[in-house]
Amino acid sequence: MPLCADPPKITVYNTASRGLEIFQPHEEKHVKMYVCGPTVYDSAHLGHARTYIAFDAIIRFLESVGYRVTYVRNITDVGHLRETGEDRMIHGATRERKHPMEVADKYMMEFFKDMDMLNIRRPNIQPRASMHIVEIIEMVQGLISRGYAYRVDGSVYFDIMKVDDYGKLSGIRREELDRHRIEPDPRKRNSADFALWKEAPPDYPLSWPSPWGRGFPGWHIECSVMSMKYLGEQIDIHGGGQELVFPHHENEIAQSESFTGKKPFVKYWLHTGELTVGGRGMHKSLGNFITIRQALQNYDADTIRLFMLSSHYRSPLDYSESSMRQALENIMRIRGLLDHVNSLLAETKDDVDIDAEEREFLSKVEATRLGFIRAMADDFNTPEALSQLYELVRHSNSFINKRSKISSQVLQSISKNILDLCNSIGLLLDYKPPKLAADAEKLLDILIEVRAELRRRSMYDLSDTIRSRLSEIGLIVEDTREGTRVRVAR
Repeated sequence: MPLCADPPKITVYNTASRGLEIFQPHEEKHVKMYVCGPTVYDSAHLGHARTYIAFDAIIRFLESVGYRVTYVRNITDVGHLRETGEDRMIHGATRERKHPMEVADKYMMEFFKDMDMLNIRRPNIQPRASMHIVEIIEMVQGLISRGYAYRVDGSVYFDIMKVDDYGKLSGIRREELDRHRIEPDPRKRNSADFALWKEAPPDYPLSWPSPWGRGFPGWHIECSVMSMKYLGEQIDIHGGGQELVFPHHENEIAQSESFTGKKPFVKYWLHTGELTVGGRGMHKSLGNFITIRQALQNYDADTIRLFMLSSHYRSPLDYSESSMRQALENIMRIRGLLDHVNSLLAETKDDVDIDAEEREFLSKVEATRLGFIRAMADDFNTPEALSQLYELVRHSNSFINKRSKISSQVLQSISKNILDLCNSIGLLLDYKPPKLAADAEKLLDILIEVRAELRRRSMYDLSDTIRSRLSEIGLIVEDTREGTRVRVAR
């Protein structure tokens, strides 16, 4: 079921226009999205998770309000060079004393498992760069024949001077381009021209035959080829981290629009802010990264996701243990309410007509639901959406605590709305109401009766011991005006 009857008007911040725009995909209700995937030479870290959780939430929300999303996220296993000019895959292979493709397979499968453990849905298509060499060569040949690229021995470069609007995405000026080059080849027409195909040294482990000799593709050409092959020559959303705006995405635009003659190559460019640690970007080169596997040893997927979504996807986000603990508390509070509501539903035998107070409460539930949707429709503003969710939790707890009896209709509304909103951004996807085995429930009832008798006899030390020991195994005993309740902690 969609999150709302009438799809909201969605606005997105487009990096290309540097402003908010009304979201209108090329095809009505069908979104074609491409997000730059990992270079699989090492384990993925939380910086990667930040980007893929953000886009997963965006996709889930779009689908929850009625869009169909075709999502492509690539795997880079060749051509992504380090600042030294060395291919990252070669670097990984040297480190592990394995063939680069063996390293690629190892970390690609690890990445898939990481994404699964974070409840990030798999894309519709996950193409590998090394499996698209034929298409890459065809595009390079096309750019040469159209006059946008030129050959230098066994390499082919894109001539940026042939593109009048080069720099329109990043806003970079021509005089700034020199400082961004990785390998200053003096044979290039312009120092900032970028490689479409690179000549390979003898016995290079990542090389293929081409019309220009054995070589390998440049990094930028790969994403143009894979996005156009699976989504078409013009797509709706292209995403990635802000660090990819230049040169990667800038060069994608130049070569793609030059090849097809169609503008824009991408209608909406969305970029995520950097994940930092103590104000510094989380990078393997700095040694300050936390792998996804390491994070999942201490926190579950919902806690990590809630932390990531606590900041707007375009804003930088600083990682700290205190922030993670706060995210854990918040997710526990949401789960705690759901557990409580489900336990009350199990105790509700016969439903009754809702009264005026309950109708007023349900109107507040609907208002917070609409507030959540409005926040997400405003450039996927997850911090504001979460504040609406927290407000719903607060209102619900307050309402439940002051009532002696609540209709099942109201309880079901609380549970459904919280799960609908959470699920629309990828939270609590695996939630199931906690259940105790029948024998355990009987034993628990006996303990609660004994504790009540101890309290009647003013033997509070012993009654508190029972309560404390039950808490240690995740059973929270709450004394209310209506009697004693037990809920399962997470």
